[in-house]
Amino acid sequence: MIKATVNDKAAFKVDMANGVTCNGETVDWSAAQLPNGNYSVIMDNRSVAVQLCGIDREHKTVSLQIEGRVFDVKLEEPIDQLLAAMGIKDAMGRKVNDIKAPMPGLVLQVLVAPGQAIKKGDPVLILEAMKMENVFKATADAIVKEVKVAPRTAVEKGQVLVILE
Repeated sequence: MIKATVNDKAAFKVDMANGVTCNGETVDWSAAQLPNGNYSVIMDNRSVAVQLCGIDREHKTVSLQIEGRVFDVKLEEPIDQLLAAMGIKDAMGRKVNDIKAPMPGLVLQVLVAPGQAIKKGDPVLILEAMKMENVFKATADAIVKEVKVAPRTAVEKGQVLVILE
């Protein structure tokens, strides 16, 4: 059974094991993709045009526009619900890796400080290696726990530069 939460408010339990039920009620519906990429959904003898605005597979969300209104739907599969019930909801979240030097080089600039919150894609430091400047970016949202290097420091391959949590 999938739990679908719409706009962080309304929650629905959808089961597709034997037909489709929503909150225990049988739902008779059909959908067809239109030539313009939108969908025509027929439910309860009523047709509505649905535009798929976006899909975020990592966070299991879908954004839909129906009759001019936008609906953000968060989907929770049975494993997500079980982990939440056990109090370990974020256990399957992406692990944040420390930033290590991929090759020997010279740290030119450190762009973060301990305790700083960083977002995925934020620049963290600049390393000169093989006469090229390499900007290291955060691979996920994180907090900088410790900066292990300073500007103008020579580093070796595999050396930890920044510890993230």
